Amino acid sequence: MTTWFHSWRAAVRIARRDAWRFKGRSFLVLAMIALPVLGVSALDLTIRSSEPSVTESMNRDLGRADARITDPHLGGVPLLQEPKSPNGYMPKDDFDEGGSWPDGDADITKAFPPGATTLEDTTGSGKLRTTHGLLHTEIRELKASDPMARGILTLDTGRFPETAGEVAVTTHFMESSGLSVGSTLTARGLDADYRIVGTYELPDALDTDQVNALPGAFLAPLDKALKADGLAGTDSNTSHLVSVSGGFTWNMVQKANTRGVVVSSRAVTLNPPADADVPLYQHDDWNRYSENGGEAEEMAVVGTVVGLAMLEICLLAGPAFAVGARRSRRQLGLVGANGGDRRHIRAIVLAGGLVIGIAAAVVGTLLGTALTLALRPALEDYMGKRFGSFDVRPLELLGIALLAVLTGLLAAIVPAVTASRQTVLASLTGRRGVRKSSRVLPVLGLIAFVLGAAIALYGSLVSSQFTIVAGGSAIAELGLVALTPALVGLFGRISRWMPLSPRLALRDAVRNRGRTAPAVAAVLAAIAGTVAVSTYSASNEAENRAAYEPLLPSGAVSVTVDQRDSRDVPALTAAVQKNLPTDVRADVAHMKVGKPDCVMYAEQNACGRYEVVIPEANRCPLYDDGGMDVSEKFSEAERRKFAGDPRCEEPDIYSSAFSEGVAVGDAEMLKILGIKDPAAAKALADGKIVSLDKRNVNTGDTIGIRLVTDVEKADAVNEKGNASPGAVKSFPAHQVPGEHETYGISMIVSPATVKAAGIDTFPIGAYFSTSATPTSVQKQQLDSDLAKTGAGANLYIENGYTDESGIVLLALTMFAGLVTIGAAGIATGLAQADAEADLKTLAAVGAPARVRRTLSGFQCAVVAAMGVVLGSAAGVLPSIGLRLTERREGIERHEEALSSGMVSDALPHVPIVIPWGTLALLLVAVPLGAAVLAALVTRSHRTVARRAVT
Repeated sequence: MTTWFHSWRAAVRIARRDAWRFKGRSFLVLAMIALPVLGVSALDLTIRSSEPSVTESMNRDLGRADARITDPHLGGVPLLQEPKSPNGYMPKDDFDEGGSWPDGDADITKAFPPGATTLEDTTGSGKLRTTHGLLHTEIRELKASDPMARGILTLDTGRFPETAGEVAVTTHFMESSGLSVGSTLTARGLDADYRIVGTYELPDALDTDQVNALPGAFLAPLDKALKADGLAGTDSNTSHLVSVSGGFTWNMVQKANTRGVVVSSRAVTLNPPADADVPLYQHDDWNRYSENGGEAEEMAVVGTVVGLAMLEICLLAGPAFAVGARRSRRQLGLVGANGGDRRHIRAIVLAGGLVIGIAAAVVGTLLGTALTLALRPALEDYMGKRFGSFDVRPLELLGIALLAVLTGLLAAIVPAVTASRQTVLASLTGRRGVRKSSRVLPVLGLIAFVLGAAIALYGSLVSSQFTIVAGGSAIAELGLVALTPALVGLFGRISRWMPLSPRLALRDAVRNRGRTAPAVAAVLAAIAGTVAVSTYSASNEAENRAAYEPLLPSGAVSVTVDQRDSRDVPALTAAVQKNLPTDVRADVAHMKVGKPDCVMYAEQNACGRYEVVIPEANRCPLYDDGGMDVSEKFSEAERRKFAGDPRCEEPDIYSSAFSEGVAVGDAEMLKILGIKDPAAAKALADGKIVSLDKRNVNTGDTIGIRLVTDVEKADAVNEKGNASPGAVKSFPAHQVPGEHETYGISMIVSPATVKAAGIDTFPIGAYFSTSATPTSVQKQQLDSDLAKTGAGANLYIENGYTDESGIVLLALTMFAGLVTIGAAGIATGLAQADAEADLKTLAAVGAPARVRRTLSGFQCAVVAAMGVVLGSAAGVLPSIGLRLTERREGIERHEEALSSGMVSDALPHVPIVIPWGTLALLLVAVPLGAAVLAALVTRSHRTVARRAVT
């Protein structure tokens, strides 16, 4: 035992001194191992810190109060709730039984425990005047200076309001509005002025525009003023913060539930009751209430990518110690010459792995912590919320560090065994000898690659366990690593067509596969992680983009009103053209059925309605069932057939401005909708209806519109499955050929055609195309001008799809990119260090500096290029496996929907998008960067190697 201890102590001392003596080489080895540790530790700290703890979440929601009581406005009927969720569920669903859904306010004061202290927290909204115009803003009435509210709002500058004429605003509102502390703030429809006395932020919503006032100082006067002008009110909602001696217990929560309110309790959240004590969990219909979290896919992504990242640590450490051991051959030979046996040499190399592994673990963890702290403000701004406390999990960081030390030891095993097998003479002379390439390793690598790919595909096509996909991907990547020496040989065959320097570099790489293969494997591992993240991200972004349903063409604008504000349409359209960069304008109107003085959507004197008469041959049998249950009328096989029937397709978007999708407009509307049919404009001019839906048109190229004057009678008839009574007007029609985005509009009819048919119309607004995306300032100015009209205008600007990536994907992408760049540079640097003897030989035979720099650059470029090509192939596999898993799950849900008769449920679109741009960038940037870096650090002057002292 003593001999073993002293032997290892000596080995550690030799390894430590050797590492300190060759600082440059040791730094590269240390950096190779520390880089993944840095990334993983930074990822761990970022994810842990970005999510506040339960206590911090309670402080942000409750401040210093014990609970928050909220009225869900269900008429005060008794409710059930989960301990940790302030959502109430009715134990008896009267709505499903045909009864009316309960509505109304509960008497929230009856839910207060005896002796409790309360504080009102009311939120609403209104349009506030800024330096640019009007900005729709959340208004919160909460006495923020009260000790009970401390922690809900974080004061930034100034102070919170103390009188009724003072307000504080969020920093985001201050930036958006152009106002400052001391400015006067006014609201649309309210004559009162408020002075801004401070700024604050909401820790969980940094990008929120909010104004804080004392209770009763802002919302009530504004609501009264708006309703007096016939406008919508502030739509306010009030909850109560409650403090009670001993905390708000679970029994208090259940008692409050009987009053029809729900409670978020600090004591219950921190110490929830047993499931047996929760009445909701004992309810028969709890499965209906419970929701299956949609976190499985995210966990699959995180688990797979993090698993591959941990595999990268192993692969990145291998080439580092392989190069380090070869650089220490002479020292190891001296140990053998002085009586050391093979186990001593193995111990020295393993001790080198231990020393560098410990140092790398410490350095990587410290740098990861520093990186997270440095990027914290940027990450918080990106997320729109503050981190909780800097959450350091010592056990997790220790586990990451120990894993790095372990992989350092494991990576040093093969170099240790190889070094111990060398003869003393070969070690002292530096001769590497000639070894034939192993024929077994490539075969095992190919088997592992195929087997791993098969396992990953099995996990994606048959099983829902993401661990199977991750495990198969890891096996495939290891197989590819084992194939690397053989693949390096295949790459070498293209050298005959290359110029001198790249030909020498490629042949050198093939000749020294023991040096090249580990470096290529390191770059391969790093690139695989980046490609896996980018492929999944690109595929997910493509899926979300395809699922996005625009309400208008990109950049288009619409402003509409109902009949009561139709007189303000000219002023509204003028305001849009004044403030936005509009091109084409299309005025639109609505058909009116009934008495000339009727007002549509009014509570009294309601107008009639019109219905598009769908020809019987074009109707979907599944929906034209006369009130019969679908499952009784059609078998499951028949219901599935209707999924492909064009008659049963449901529109993706319903227009709120046009009943039945019928728009009264001119040919300018066709331009805005992007309808490029020359015959359509002529058809409108000739008095025809332009149809965008083939189901509307009869065989005689006509469209029928039924005018229903008695709505109540029509509804009674419809309940029996019969058509509504009313006269049918027939119009000639033109069907636009091909498929088009309709944006909720099924047909366009000109005002002259409607008037000729004896049908009244009223203007409802206009549609516009724009030459540029409107800015925030332009929108505020437009809101201000629209508000001056006093009309309840509905403004919509189509900005198109915007990608919103989560913090986890952002952190993974940053980590993968960091490892890729660092690993490529360090691995190629180690390869160059190992090839230093070749450069000195070139210098000795008189090669100019340009040749040596070029050769050094191409040596590193060859390593990087091989790693990028192989890593791209390895990284695509896990992301494809995950996407196939998601596609299969989506198809299963789709099949269930078809069986129940939901033919409108579209087949899930789960694309697999290969980021060719990213791959091309990696293929060019990584080798080129490695080549330039290697060429720059290669010495330009000739050096003569000193003979080693024997």
